[in-house]
Amino acid sequence: MGKAEELGKLKKEMEADKKLPLFGQANLVFGEGRPDAEVMFIGEAPGFHEDKLQRPFVGQAGKLLDKLLEKIKWPRESVYITNIVKRRPPENRDPLQEEIEAYKPYLTKQIEIINPKMIATLGRFAMAYFLPEAKISRDHGIPKKNGSYLIIPIYHPAAALRSTTVLQELENDFNKLPELLKSSENIKAEEAAPKKPAQSSLF
Repeated sequence: MGKAEELGKLKKEMEADKKLPLFGQANLVFGEGRPDAEVMFIGEAPGFHEDKLQRPFVGQAGKLLDKLLEKIKWPRESVYITNIVKRRPPENRDPLQEEIEAYKPYLTKQIEIINPKMIATLGRFAMAYFLPEAKISRDHGIPKKNGSYLIIPIYHPAAALRSTTVLQELENDFNKLPELLKSSENIKAEEAAPKKPAQSSLF
């Protein structure tokens, strides 16, 4: 079974899982992009427009994401875009911890199928899935190894729409992504073991 078929099967499983929070209250927004993408972008949850179109990142934040991808010459269809929680929380509120926990196994499986080299987390909720101790204001743009994946925490585009400072930092982090992808096999992330100090010479 190819990756596209595996993702299709996983989507059907989610559609049938009545135990998932928000089931029956909002449409499933599974994700889209290349099934064998080298890069995954993971946000927190769908909003109004995503719920209506059943596609991730198609509102104002999605338009900004498209522009940022265009600037680094990554067509949207060349990456994979999804969220942790795959149904819209009421009134666009933050996802609850129990909602995140319930959807986690499906996201984990989605990541395993695609098996990207690099995962860019959009916002603090997606970042916390991989890096629970991290802080977005401190750690954005800093590559970190998590198992076999290189994780790049970056700001959510929605936050950048509200702050020119965050927008500048988001643009700077995006500009690093192509180079980080090239060196993703060899990158020395912060979790790597520190080097032993060199012995001081007697002379």
